[in-house]
Amino acid sequence: MSKDEPPVHLHLLESFDAGWDGLNLIYEIEPRNEMPEIDFGEHFIIIARGNFRASYMLNGSWHEVDYTKGDIAIIPANQGFPKTQIDREVPLVELFIDPGLINRIACESVNADNIELVPQLHIRDPLIENIGLALVTELESNGAESKFYAESMATALSMHLLSRYSSRLTPQIKKYADGLPNYKLKEIIEYIQENLSKKLTQAELSAIVHMSPHYFATLFKQSMGMTPYQYVMKSRIEKAKQLLLKRDFTIVEICGKVGFQNQSHFTRVFRQYTNVTPKRFRDGGMS
Repeated sequence: MSKDEPPVHLHLLESFDAGWDGLNLIYEIEPRNEMPEIDFGEHFIIIARGNFRASYMLNGSWHEVDYTKGDIAIIPANQGFPKTQIDREVPLVELFIDPGLINRIACESVNADNIELVPQLHIRDPLIENIGLALVTELESNGAESKFYAESMATALSMHLLSRYSSRLTPQIKKYADGLPNYKLKEIIEYIQENLSKKLTQAELSAIVHMSPHYFATLFKQSMGMTPYQYVMKSRIEKAKQLLLKRDFTIVEICGKVGFQNQSHFTRVFRQYTNVTPKRFRDGGMS
């Protein structure tokens, strides 16, 4: 590689083809290099997966920050990513959040209609780290089927950023105590149960009851004690158990009837919920 050629960024995983809404992810090997100032137009979160030193050009001078595995940087969309030097090759998980998503959730959940994130060059935040790693695992395992999960994580991450790293020191999160009206809850549960074979998304479900995805998810959890994603997955497994016991369909056929695109994903999720494989459950090895 000549001096004028930019170093290669090896992308181990990225979400751009998975159809995620409001959130994207890149898991890459960041080379030892100097990066120019960049305006992503999105909120940018870096999760270090190794130790390294970054030097940031801030206000005309270099500022060095030593990162260890799990350290995090948050760069708001209105700040732009500064000119940066990295002292060694290091794996990074990078999250890109649409400012529109943050703004919508701020309007619905925080007593403010214009709230900004505050830059954080070096923090420890186990929740952000766990969300990032969970998204990597979900994308790696399930690809295009990870969209519903990513929507749920995007909402949770946005709420956490607003409550911990916004321009207000203590933003007042609105409380929703009553949940969905009974008729709307009945409508959405019936729709989910009748469409378990389809690729359900939070955006689709919220549109049925004429609510924004975040407002819907908040009220649904108040009503059911779980997120829409958790309820859909639980319902899929319960229907799969019924079909397995009836023995009218093969396991591959049941996989499609409960909304899984491949048998390996179905088997993995089924085992998570029941501690046994679909075959063992059908053969009578229930735990």
